[in-house]
Amino acid sequence: MKYFLTLVLVVVLAAGGYAAWMWYSITQPYQDFPKEGVFVELPHGASPRYAAYLLKRSGVVRSKLAFEIYARRHPKRTLQAGEYFFDRPMTGRDVFWKIAAGQVYEQPFTVREGETMFDIARNLETGKFMPAGDFLYAASDPSLIREFAPEARTLEGFLFPATYELPRHPVATELTAEMVHKFKDEWKRIEASGANGQSASNGQAGAKASNDSQEETPVNTESPTARLRTVTLASLVERETPKPEERPKVASVFDNRIHKGMRLQCDPTVIYGLERMGQYKGSLSGKDLTFDSPYNTYEHYGLPPGPIGNPGEASLRAALHPAETSFLYFVANTQGGHFFSSTLEEHNRNVLKYHRLLQGLPADPPPPSPKPNPAKRKPAAAKGKQQKGKAR
Repeated sequence: MKYFLTLVLVVVLAAGGYAAWMWYSITQPYQDFPKEGVFVELPHGASPRYAAYLLKRSGVVRSKLAFEIYARRHPKRTLQAGEYFFDRPMTGRDVFWKIAAGQVYEQPFTVREGETMFDIARNLETGKFMPAGDFLYAASDPSLIREFAPEARTLEGFLFPATYELPRHPVATELTAEMVHKFKDEWKRIEASGANGQSASNGQAGAKASNDSQEETPVNTESPTARLRTVTLASLVERETPKPEERPKVASVFDNRIHKGMRLQCDPTVIYGLERMGQYKGSLSGKDLTFDSPYNTYEHYGLPPGPIGNPGEASLRAALHPAETSFLYFVANTQGGHFFSSTLEEHNRNVLKYHRLLQGLPADPPPPSPKPNPAKRKPAAAKGKQQKGKAR
């Protein structure tokens, strides 16, 4: 009997000690990985047991069994697949809830307004997210935008500028799908925001920008061809001016030139054509303006065959609602904006202003000095001679 009681006591103590160890393992912070941190990738469909094994192997949890038991006590919470980063001691409970909440490792990646798919690809490679070629291959497939703009040749123009949270090794096709989805959401929001093309962010800037009129002309975007034209126009506007308040005027210049049968003569379209062929050297020469490309708007009439970058909200609004003006020309004013004009004569004067500003001179030359009136009396020298004569 004594032996039996002793055995029971030992079992109870052992069970209590084991339970205490389990409790300690799940409630006390633990770290058995390098101080710079460790990544743990949890595959889809991983069981609590396999997740516990991966976490224990990586030094994230103290006890594999304690984590598994804790996970099974919460059957309504699923362990989310993904890559997780641990860089400090955590309790087993905190590790479980981090994974159950899907707090996967992500890094911000920003696509700036006007960037081309080539720019995005280079930035992804520089950030060590993926090889540039992987992104360009995915962006060259227009199937994601087929129902919206069937004539689109690539996803250029539809990779919406925004900040995206990316895993360490994103999949190119998943990233382009996210960017296109963001574009479609923004397009619907812009279309639904009202016929005047205004938003809370730009207020009445678009309407006030025009010197000729405070009205804007909405563009019909019901047809897929019209949608592609609008996005293409928006990409030109985006590349021509950084000022949101100028964009409806820039859109009106291109619109007016198209209606009058004039070439657009837009430098960024030439640059894009050269970049597509891998021939852009960082600046344009006179020879480049005769470059044989459908994107060369010095050689070809109308808009290029597709967008030359990825426009943001302000440029899309400007292309949807160009200001009503008679402007046909614009030239930089060295302050980030432009001088706009309706005639070639006025444009040439603005070009002279631009060159004067580059030289550090006032935009307008000073008015000529008035010519002195001819004296009605004899010159001072003659007076002197008279006085000398009189002195004698």
